[in-house]
Amino acid sequence: MTQNAAPETLGDGEPEEGPEESPEEGLEESPDGKPSDGAHAPRPHRVRRLLTWSAATLALLMVVGAGAGYLYYRQLNDNIKKDTLNLGDNKVAEPTPNAAGQTPLNILLIGSDARDSEENQQLGGARETFGSTPLADVQMLVHLSADRSNMSVVSMPRDTLLEIPKCTDPEDGTVYPASDGRTMTNQSLGHGGPGCTVATWQELTGIHIDHFVMVDFAGVVSMADAVGGVPVCVDANIHSRDSQGHGSGLKLEEGTNYIKGEQALQWLRTRYGFEDGSDLARAKAQHMYMNSLVRQLRENASLSSPNKLRRLAEKATEALTVDPGLDTVKKLYDLSTELRKVAPERVTMTTMPNRYVGARVEPTEDAEKLFRLVREDIALDGKDAKPAKAEPEAPKGPADPAADDADIAVQVVNGTRTDTLAAAAGRTGTVRDALKEKGFTGATADTTSAVSAKRTVVRYPSADLEGDARRVAEALGIPAGSVKRSTDVSGVTLVVGADWREGTAYEAPEDDNTTPESAQALNGADDEACMHVSPGFTW
Repeated sequence: MTQNAAPETLGDGEPEEGPEESPEEGLEESPDGKPSDGAHAPRPHRVRRLLTWSAATLALLMVVGAGAGYLYYRQLNDNIKKDTLNLGDNKVAEPTPNAAGQTPLNILLIGSDARDSEENQQLGGARETFGSTPLADVQMLVHLSADRSNMSVVSMPRDTLLEIPKCTDPEDGTVYPASDGRTMTNQSLGHGGPGCTVATWQELTGIHIDHFVMVDFAGVVSMADAVGGVPVCVDANIHSRDSQGHGSGLKLEEGTNYIKGEQALQWLRTRYGFEDGSDLARAKAQHMYMNSLVRQLRENASLSSPNKLRRLAEKATEALTVDPGLDTVKKLYDLSTELRKVAPERVTMTTMPNRYVGARVEPTEDAEKLFRLVREDIALDGKDAKPAKAEPEAPKGPADPAADDADIAVQVVNGTRTDTLAAAAGRTGTVRDALKEKGFTGATADTTSAVSAKRTVVRYPSADLEGDARRVAEALGIPAGSVKRSTDVSGVTLVVGADWREGTAYEAPEDDNTTPESAQALNGADDEACMHVSPGFTW
């Protein structure tokens, strides 16, 4: 189908000038004229910047390696901006390697609404926002499985209510206190930088984050242009503009259209005209776009052109801010090599399950389930390889057997605190006494550590203590899979999690490893996905 020319108006119809509304104000009406609220009803001006960067970021990580021979320029390395990975005080243990010694990778993609360049401001946003404190209006966690067979992406609504932890800006030493109660997640970026957004995610999910990548408006335009357009589908003609001038201005004919540049931004910003007019519909359209863009980057032969690759590399690196672990083109190339091992059909896009809290949203029980699947490296598409049947053999024990129970030093830590519940009182003493009754006379209670663990776990720092850790778990009925090696502990450490807030007998919860329906999973190979157009926005 012939591509429509990109309309000149990029925003949702609001004027370019005028005061920016505060994060707590600016509710507007839904397309049917009824009041709407929360993350599912964007406010004027801010609607322009919602979730427009994520496609370019993920696609960039997937394709950077394609032109390795042309990317080793000092200029490109200088283009990349760097920032600290984690500004919080608490650490989340790295995942335990699998049997093959492989570990998963978790990369947080952040889209900042900062107007810190003339180029970005020309692509949308009120003029008075230039230089203002940025908001992390796009947050997506990319999880690459340990065996590199699958990838999961979890996006979080910008208005999600959670606790932002204390963050310290390494540039000037400014300390941003922990939020007084819950606040919107997009405000975390203003607490010292992307490292505070990383810390906030780790506190909420219990997932160790290895890297972050933050990208701006210009990245979306350059990426879509580089591949010659990205195919998207609508089930009817659409013009995202209502009688009051609201809408992105997107105008497409029914069927598949190849969009690029500013028109790609319009697709990613469109709320008026897609399905029920909510931010969830917008997120669905963005997931479709990201999947399609990744397929284009894999298949588009034009990227073999050295000049096109060079231009793409220059534009992409100028749009990036990363942690020190990704601060060179070589490091980005190595990461992209890992990401490109995953076939599109093993990529699963999801949205964090949420529910309304007044005008905002909060994670649901399904959200915690989704986080657990990521923490435990369980594929969201349900296609994890099942181990081949083998002849029964005696179970292999640790290289170093356990010491006598009385000689095992084990420290008990209270990790029962959650986002909604304070730590259960007295847990370290209760569980310590239970261990002593079982013969572990060297058990001690750590009343100083402040940690949060969704599940009870026994950690050990080195192979010579694995046997001791397993013995402690066995005595308490903790599954062997919850015995983890970790460099964050100095000895055998029992972290009493939120799943064991009372009593002395641990009962391991039964796991349901299916992806919740409320996560709205979309497969990366689904090239037949098509956005439904609201009747009031067709032509």
